[in-house]
Amino acid sequence: MPASLVQNESILAIDVGAAVTRVVLFDVVEGQYRFVASGQAPSTAEAPFKDIGIGVREALTNLQNITGFTLLGAQDNNLIAPAQPDGSGVDAVVATVSAGPAVKTVVVGLLSDVSLQSARRLAQSTYSRIVETLDLSDHRKPDQQMDSIVRSRPDLVVLTGGTDGGASRSIHKMLEAVGLACYLMPMEKRPMVLYAGNQKLAGEVQELLGGHAGKLQIAHNVRPSLETEDLAPASHELASLVMKLRERQIKGVDELNLWSGGTILPTSYAHGRMIQFLSKLYQSTRGLLGVNVGSSAVSVAAGFNGDLTLGVYPQFGLGENLSGILQYTSVEDIMRWLPLDISASSLREYLFQKSLYPSAIPATRDEQAISQAIARQALYLSVRLAQKDFPTNIRAARTDQLPPLDLIIGGGGAVSDTTSMGQSMLLLLDAIQPVGITPILLDQNNLLPLLGVAASRNHYLPVQVIESGAFIGLGTVVSVIASANYGDQVVRARLAYEDGTEARAEVKYGGLEILPLPSGKTGRLSLQPLRRADAGLGPGRSGSVPVTGGALGVVIDARGRPLQFPSDPVRRRELMKRWSYTVGG
Repeated sequence: MPASLVQNESILAIDVGAAVTRVVLFDVVEGQYRFVASGQAPSTAEAPFKDIGIGVREALTNLQNITGFTLLGAQDNNLIAPAQPDGSGVDAVVATVSAGPAVKTVVVGLLSDVSLQSARRLAQSTYSRIVETLDLSDHRKPDQQMDSIVRSRPDLVVLTGGTDGGASRSIHKMLEAVGLACYLMPMEKRPMVLYAGNQKLAGEVQELLGGHAGKLQIAHNVRPSLETEDLAPASHELASLVMKLRERQIKGVDELNLWSGGTILPTSYAHGRMIQFLSKLYQSTRGLLGVNVGSSAVSVAAGFNGDLTLGVYPQFGLGENLSGILQYTSVEDIMRWLPLDISASSLREYLFQKSLYPSAIPATRDEQAISQAIARQALYLSVRLAQKDFPTNIRAARTDQLPPLDLIIGGGGAVSDTTSMGQSMLLLLDAIQPVGITPILLDQNNLLPLLGVAASRNHYLPVQVIESGAFIGLGTVVSVIASANYGDQVVRARLAYEDGTEARAEVKYGGLEILPLPSGKTGRLSLQPLRRADAGLGPGRSGSVPVTGGALGVVIDARGRPLQFPSDPVRRRELMKRWSYTVGG
């Protein structure tokens, strides 16, 4: 038996978000790690406190009240670690942080469609906002390039370019522009630099930039050869740089780093690590998708047999950046998700109010509906951006559709804090629009990123917590794609239960049907498509598949892909209400 299990090591996981700070206790129960309890409090990274330690201690006090454990010292109000003989304290601490402003990033590469794209994908794997790009096709003079870097005031510069052992002259020009720009900035404002290019030049990069950058980190080349892209090693170094940047930006992160002994990661990176691990652990053949809709950003992580695609989009975060979402979408695109008859000006007012008070919760049903409509559009846009970076052999034939997936895991406050499980399921279905036959899990306690960072401390913990049922199975979704008119019958479905009974449904195009199947139960679903509809088995193909139950059982979504909405707003709102009613809204 692993030593950590023999010692019954308790682990406290701390997540500092833009709106909420959560603390979660994991401990060994009957020889297995379990999620014990969680406490939360409003985050205090922003004014008037500007110290995350205050919110962390409030959340710990909340957890103490729930569990009865003593976690904070009575005299100094500091965390008790390691655990004491009297039972107080915890053995180990891990932490994730998503609070803080978007990281202003300059990406530099040689070829715009090769190394620069790799630099962009690398930057988008964390909470970055790209403010400037440089490559060989940039026709500005060197002094103009340097001036553009200085004026953009970046927090981070990502430098890529050149295959290992390849040409170096062009990279030297880029290095000089970046080095001079850093030199011209005030010492305390100089950006951190991540170099992930030709490894032959690592020594020269250290010599040219080491004394001028706020912090220089050299990672493995993201393009070791022209045909190969490997972001994983550089992503790890980038995560480390971002946490050093947060220490500089946010008071209290250094204390959190001390408590955790350096086991602290950006929330999005920890989330991605866990999705990658699960896709490898369960040998996912088609892929596993994890989404996290939070105040600071929307994270979309896709694991394909151990390979990770991670996209983090601060521009779609539901916190203080929310008013900026209209730079990427229209008011009408958000209003299409609303079952309410409200004006565009009312929606704009809500967006600005929410950006001013990101921790405010909806006070009425109308506000709840508006909040969910915004979350749908934010997640919809994020997933569409992320799927462009899926491996080419995975992408769907149609650009407006996702490839079939083995599992979807949804998390984040916007997904988990809905009024019912049905509303969580409908939000995920509307925004992601999966195809084929897909089980969906809800990370109701937002554990996935915390399990990702806890894996650094104990490899057994994530697997045992997941297998203990910490996630809620919402059910299995059958997505039907058909060329039909609204109301046409497209699928006949029959669900055979373990006790020999059956449930049947005749599914019409444009609607949702639910066949009950409780959590922990399995059944056999027979599908007979009509009008050459594709119910996940191929166009017009009938068959039967095993399915697992959940809070909603088996959901047959015959609304088509992509979703089609009536042009008449009254009919559209009635349709939204009908879908919501079907799932128990």
